[in-house]
Amino acid sequence: MLVDIRRYTVYPGMLKAYLEIYETCGLPVQRRHVGEPLGYFISEVGELNQVVHLWGYEDAADRQRRRAAMEKDPDWVEYKRKTAAGQYIQRQENQLVVSAPWSRL
Repeated sequence: MLVDIRRYTVYPGMLKAYLEIYETCGLPVQRRHVGEPLGYFISEVGELNQVVHLWGYEDAADRQRRRAAMEKDPDWVEYKRKTAAGQYIQRQENQLVVSAPWSRL
């Protein structure tokens, strides 16, 4: 399994608003194309104002196919327009990892 780990650092004071717009506008589109996230977390200790989400794929080709379809979805384009002005997300990090042979995922 390929796991896409995404860390978004949100501007201080904007976390609640970002999570609301994501839950309303972004998550439904991702569920439609990518499926359910393996996990979606909010930092409590360490670097604050971070959301970390994990998405599972069969392999890199599966990830590419599903994300390409999502990028063409007008609802996703609209969500990106609403969040692209820089008022919510300060920094984005992305990491792709593969599961170890004994991993349950």
